[in-house]
Amino acid sequence: MLLNTSRRIALFLLVSATVLAATASAQGPDRDHPKLDAALAARVRNGDSNWQRVIIRTMPDEMSAVTAALLARGYGVASKHPIISALTAEVPVGQLEALSRLPAVISMSLDAVVTGTQTATDTYTLRGTLGLRSQTQSGNRVGVAIIDSGLEGGPEFDNRITGFYDFTRGGQTAPPTDAYGHGTHIAGLIAGNGDLSQKRYRGVAPKAKLVVLKVLDANGAGRTSDVISAIEFVTSQRARLGVDVINLSLGHPIYEPAGQDPLVQAVEAAVRAGIVVVAAAGNHGVSTKTGQAGYAGVVSPANAPSAITVGVVKTFDTTTRLDDRIPDYSSRGPSWYDGYAKPDLVAPGHALVSTAATSSALFLDNPALRVGNSYLRLSGTSMATGVVTGTVALILEANRLAFPTTPPLTPNAIKAILQFTAFRMRDDQGAAYDYLTQGAGVINPVGAIELASKIDTSRPVSSWWLAGGVDTATVLEGEMWSWAENIVCGYNVGG
Repeated sequence: MLLNTSRRIALFLLVSATVLAATASAQGPDRDHPKLDAALAARVRNGDSNWQRVIIRTMPDEMSAVTAALLARGYGVASKHPIISALTAEVPVGQLEALSRLPAVISMSLDAVVTGTQTATDTYTLRGTLGLRSQTQSGNRVGVAIIDSGLEGGPEFDNRITGFYDFTRGGQTAPPTDAYGHGTHIAGLIAGNGDLSQKRYRGVAPKAKLVVLKVLDANGAGRTSDVISAIEFVTSQRARLGVDVINLSLGHPIYEPAGQDPLVQAVEAAVRAGIVVVAAAGNHGVSTKTGQAGYAGVVSPANAPSAITVGVVKTFDTTTRLDDRIPDYSSRGPSWYDGYAKPDLVAPGHALVSTAATSSALFLDNPALRVGNSYLRLSGTSMATGVVTGTVALILEANRLAFPTTPPLTPNAIKAILQFTAFRMRDDQGAAYDYLTQGAGVINPVGAIELASKIDTSRPVSSWWLAGGVDTATVLEGEMWSWAENIVCGYNVGG
């Protein structure tokens, strides 16, 4: 179907920026401890006598006063996060409630452990499945920040690693390393050049520039406060670093509404600054009680309204989309507390082969997952997130090439493009997956590139935005697929 007007596109780009008010039926904070998240409230109720590392959000311009109050009580302040008016401190659990009563304190959250969202599984060429074999876009001059376990440099990334910062050690600059291996695998999916495999395992955007921020240790775990510090650094230094996109293939369980969650608020601040943030939905799609596929498994910060939240698709090593399925482990919406419709879309992420950090724990401890001497096969929403991040780089490049002097596409516009051009998926019985399972549908990089190359951002929103017609269907391997032409946002899931 030929789309010969930009009014519908403009409408969807506007809708994508809208987040509706929280539903009255959503579960709220603990009534007895309204400023504490669920994890901290549980510790207080249980009479925990330990010290706890927490993130304290303060009223604007009150961070110094709260810092002084903490120091006066003998509590250490580990770090400050001005972008969200918060600080990280070590305090006794028994004093949490008293501290929360300070008028300058908005909320207190556990400095939760974040982990990568990959699983080990038992391959195929990713670009072929995505329909990108004949595409000329490569992510050239697009900057991607990977906040993860690090990156082991090598020929796959040639001279495109433009910065490496270790936030497990305060954000200091360091030579690229990756003791765990998760970040290197994600980086390869985004921007590996495939030199060690004769281009077979090339990433989605093989010429993108990479800024790497290490927040996970050799066991694949890290602190929420370090992730916030990394996001804050990228946001404040965006122009110098040249970052357009942040990849967050990590997360922790949701303990509080999105409006109180400090990690979510850091993501929202980055998006407001013009950075696209892509986040993994999580691998918690199977209920621990029933062993069956369940709902409300999305992790933080994937519940951030402005993030592009990604679930996973299993492609069965084929280029046709007819046999694609969503594995049970892919986290489904809605988001806990707020009831937001998530994920935003799904992407290939099952049994993907990508660059290995050959001295890392993942590579050394999982010989069955090795592919040759330089690659590793992993599954999860982490991997799917890398695929979407690479696609965002292609979208940005396509729009810049088409309109080199116009304002850049906004993060919300990019999310809308991805959702509008997605393909709706069906299960084994031929029934369409619901919106809380697949979001708008499975990613369609070819269609997204086509649409992005026609959007002239210099024109008023209410006017004709498209520079030419757009066919709202994409042909892949001889099969024609109609676009979803829908936006999943807030509580809107309708077609």
